[in-house]
Amino acid sequence: MTDTSPALSPIDDLLDVLDLRDVGTARISVTDVAGRDAAESIGATSARVFEGRSQKMPHGRVFGGQVLAQCVMAAGITVRDVSDDDDARPIHSLHGYFMRPGDDTLPIRFAVEEMRDGNSFSTRRVHAVQKGAPIMSMVCSFQERAGGLDHQEPAPDVPSPEDLRSLADEFRGVDHPGARHIAESRPIELRPVEGNLFLDAGADQVASNHVWMRAVDRLPDDSLLHAAVLAYASDYSLLEPVLRRHGLVWTDPRLRVASLDHSMWFHRDARADDWVLYAQESPSAISGRGLAIGHMFSRDGVLVATTAQEGMIRVKQS
Repeated sequence: MTDTSPALSPIDDLLDVLDLRDVGTARISVTDVAGRDAAESIGATSARVFEGRSQKMPHGRVFGGQVLAQCVMAAGITVRDVSDDDDARPIHSLHGYFMRPGDDTLPIRFAVEEMRDGNSFSTRRVHAVQKGAPIMSMVCSFQERAGGLDHQEPAPDVPSPEDLRSLADEFRGVDHPGARHIAESRPIELRPVEGNLFLDAGADQVASNHVWMRAVDRLPDDSLLHAAVLAYASDYSLLEPVLRRHGLVWTDPRLRVASLDHSMWFHRDARADDWVLYAQESPSAISGRGLAIGHMFSRDGVLVATTAQEGMIRVKQS
C-alpha cells in the first residue's frame, strides 16, 4: 500500500524526532581487564532506555546534531524526575564523542545512566546505540538555577540577519539532492555573514566564521527542547572556520569530513526560534583534525552558549 499521508513540515519533523519513546530499562555491563564484572566499582548498573527515529539525509548517514539533541532530551527527561518543577535543573554542559556513523533508515536507542543527583547538580551518561553498537557516548550535567558571578564577552559587530540571504534562498530551485534538502527540509534557517561555504570559500582565508540561525517556525515553550534544538543547530557549521582558513568548500570532491567530538556549555536561557548569532573560530588544525570554538549570542548580544568540536578533516590527494 502506498503511503499517501502528507509529509511533516521541517519543524514538525524535528519535534517528532525529539519526541522520544520510553522503552524500559537495561543493565549496564562493565568488565575489568580480567573480564570480571566491575559495575559495582562505578555505582550505576542500569539505565533507562528511550528510542527515537532518525531523519533522512541525502548522504544516508544520521546528522550528528540530531544525535546530540536526542541525547540532551533523553538525559533531561530523567533529570525532570528529580523535581516537581520541569525547569528546576536545566542542562549546563555536555561532552560527547561520535564513535560510528549512524544509519538514517533505523531508529536509535538511548541508554541513560543516572550517575548522580546531588543537592544542586545532576549528572547523566547517555549511550546512543544502533545495530547493537554505540554511535555516540555523552556525559552531561544539569544544575539548579542559582546566583553568582556574572560576566561575558561582547558580541561581535556583524550585519543583521535581515541584511543577509539564507542558505535556503541560495539553493532554492537547484536540481541536486543536497541543495533540495537545504532549501526544503532543514528545520534551522542559516544566514552566513561571510557567504555560504558550499561553492566559494571567499578571498580571505581566515579562521573565523559567523552565522545567524533560528528554527524556521515557532517552538513550544519548553526550556529542555530549546536547549536540544540549539545543540542540534550547533553541529551545522562549526567546522567551517577550519575550511575557510584553508580555502576549502563543502562540495570539494577531495574533502573527507566527520565530527569526532562535541562539547557545549549552556550559559543563559535562549529560544532556538529567535535569531542567534553563531561566532566561530579555529585555533588549530593538525594531523587530519581541525578544532573549532563557537560562541552563541542572542539578538540583543547576550552570550547564551559556547561550543567546541574537533573534526576529522582530510583532503584526499589526487
